[in-house]
Amino acid sequence: MILIDPPNAPGHGRLWSHLASDTSYDELHVFARGLGSPARGFDRDHYDVPSERYDDVVAAGAVPVTSRELITRLRAAGLRRRKHAPPTHPEEED
Repeated sequence: MILIDPPNAPGHGRLWSHLASDTSYDELHVFARGLGSPARGFDRDHYDVPSERYDDVVAAGAVPVTSRELITRLRAAGLRRRKHAPPTHPEEED
């Protein structure tokens, strides 16, 4: 399932949401590509989504959850990736 948390992560003068899948990275990448999200928006186990795109992403099918729920579901699925983890996106591999 594709999940999105509220836009509550500050950065670069904006607020950001995190878009993730509790099923697979492949599901996440396909969904993100369908939204036109750039590969550079992928960060270890999620895509960063600016607050102004939140409603559009939910309308496209992402399920709104709390930030805590998103992390809990990623961990339960074995998809949570910490900093310095190997890449999970094909475009990041050399």
